[in-house]
Amino acid sequence: MRKRRLGRSWGFPRKPDWYGRREPVFALLVTGAAPRVQPGEWEAKSVRMALCKVQVGVYEGTAPHWPDEVAEERVIYPYRLGLEPLAVLDDVPLGPDGPLSAEASQAARRSGTQQGVGYLVAMDPQSLFDAAGIEADWAADHDVALAATPGVTPEQLEGPNSPRRGRRGAGRQMDPEKRRAVELYAEGKAVTHYQHPERGWTAHRVGKPYDLRLERAGLERRVEVKGTTGAPTSVELTVNEVFHARDARHTVDLFIVSDIKVTRTDGTYQCSGGDVLLLEDWQPAEEDLRPTRYQYLVPQPPAGTQP
Repeated sequence: MRKRRLGRSWGFPRKPDWYGRREPVFALLVTGAAPRVQPGEWEAKSVRMALCKVQVGVYEGTAPHWPDEVAEERVIYPYRLGLEPLAVLDDVPLGPDGPLSAEASQAARRSGTQQGVGYLVAMDPQSLFDAAGIEADWAADHDVALAATPGVTPEQLEGPNSPRRGRRGAGRQMDPEKRRAVELYAEGKAVTHYQHPERGWTAHRVGKPYDLRLERAGLERRVEVKGTTGAPTSVELTVNEVFHARDARHTVDLFIVSDIKVTRTDGTYQCSGGDVLLLEDWQPAEEDLRPTRYQYLVPQPPAGTQP
C-alpha cells in the first residue's frame, strides 16, 4: 500500500464519485485502526483523527508532490484536495460515544478499504470542534477562524510510529536547494506576469521584507511571492512580512504559484508548470493567521548567581 504524508494536500488515485457535483467543507483523515472489519467491530475501535478545512476543492494535479510520486517521477494521486489541518484528536471512539455520526464513521471505514478515496457525508461539524477544543459556533457562523484552532505539528500529522526520515510538515521543502529552486521559479513567474506589456510594470527583486518592487509611471506596488508543489492552501509568513503587508503606506500583492513540477537533471533542479493565484491589495486578516513559532525571552538569574 502506498503512503502519502498527511499535510496540506491529500490525493486520490481515482476520481471520487462526487467529483464535479459537490464539494466538501471539512475533511477527516483517520489512522490507527484496520478498516477491513465488520461495521460493529469498527465502531468498537478508537482512532487518531486529523480535522482539516478544505481550502481548495478537488482539482487534477499535474505535478508529482508526495515522496513516492517524486521518486517515480509521475503523478500517482491526480485528484487532490487542498487541506488546512485544524487539529489532531487522539483516541477518538468510532462508535456512539464519539463525535462522528454513524454514517461518517462508516464512511471512514470504507475509505480505508478504497485507497483513501473520500466519501462525502452530511454532518454537523460542531461535535468535532468541541472534541478538538475549537471555540466556534457552526450554527451561527458557518465558519471557523484559523486563529481559533490549536494548530498541528508535523509530528502529530505523521503519527508517533512514522519514520523520521524525510518528515516535514506544511508542504515545506526539506531540501534547501529544491526549496530555493521553487522560490526562484515562482519569482520568475511573477516577474513575467507583471512585466507583460498589458500590465507594463518594471519589476525589481528585493528579497526582504518582500520579494518584488514594481514601478510604473510614478506608481509603486510590492509583491510577496510564494511557490509550492502542492495546493495553495496556506503559506508561511514571517512577522516582518505580515507587518509589511499591513502597512498602510504600501500596496502589496500576494502572488502564489502552486502545483509546480520539479525534476532533477545533472544534479540541478528544474521547475515547470504551475497555477497562479493572485491576491491584489493584500492585507492578511488576524483570523486567518496562526502562530507556528514563538520568540521566548529567557529569564536571567540575579547577578553573581551564575554557576
